[in-house]
Amino acid sequence: MATSETADAPPPAPEAVTLLLVRHGMTDATGPLLAGRAEGVHLNDTGRAQAADLAHRLTGLRPAALVSSPLERCRETAEAVAEHLGAAVAVDDRLIECDYGSWTGRTLGELGAEPLWRVVQEHPSAARFPGGEALAAASARAVGAVRDWNTRLLQGRSTESAEPPAYVVCSHGDIIKAIVADALGLHLDLFQRLRVDPCSVTSITYTRTRPFLNKLNDTGEGLAGSLPTRGEASGDAAVGGGAGAQEGAE
Repeated sequence: MATSETADAPPPAPEAVTLLLVRHGMTDATGPLLAGRAEGVHLNDTGRAQAADLAHRLTGLRPAALVSSPLERCRETAEAVAEHLGAAVAVDDRLIECDYGSWTGRTLGELGAEPLWRVVQEHPSAARFPGGEALAAASARAVGAVRDWNTRLLQGRSTESAEPPAYVVCSHGDIIKAIVADALGLHLDLFQRLRVDPCSVTSITYTRTRPFLNKLNDTGEGLAGSLPTRGEASGDAAVGGGAGAQEGAE
């Protein structure tokens, strides 16, 4: 029989953590080019407006951490959120874009003629970019980073808090798709079925039992913005994530 002290004791803090995955905002390269890890790729006017809107959409959130890829376009997006929420940005190199090697800086139209393009589309777990990284390796390091942050935030949470911690990660299209695929138990070969638009938010709650996908590719726009782009209607996914609803808008 429970004592009054036991009955009055607060329930233990839930062993769950929620990850909000944010893709960076638009740049001049987003869509037509595969920017990859090229330096000096900054948010353009559209991207800055998207980042400001994203920050307001996150109003009321008290993130346990705000983490960014080291590339400028992600840091600029994260800094817009940080300024609005009063949080600090931590940089994690494991969340950087895939190293596309010699594909970096080339147009998607040009890359579509490469034999490797069909491998990237149909069997991405076997794809290694010339002079760069394998998609499987990029997936493994990004998923490993998420697991490390989950553990760190759960271990550091207040035992008096009834709310599970939530944190924000700003990264890149293919990296976010790989993290989502892992959470859903999808083989990496199926990750091209996912769409992640600029400044979209994807929410995953990790529990002791399983992850739950709460939102996917939420841009805060009407449903018309979720319709397939002209490029997606071909059946091929945009390597790097593409421009989403902004395709052809600029």
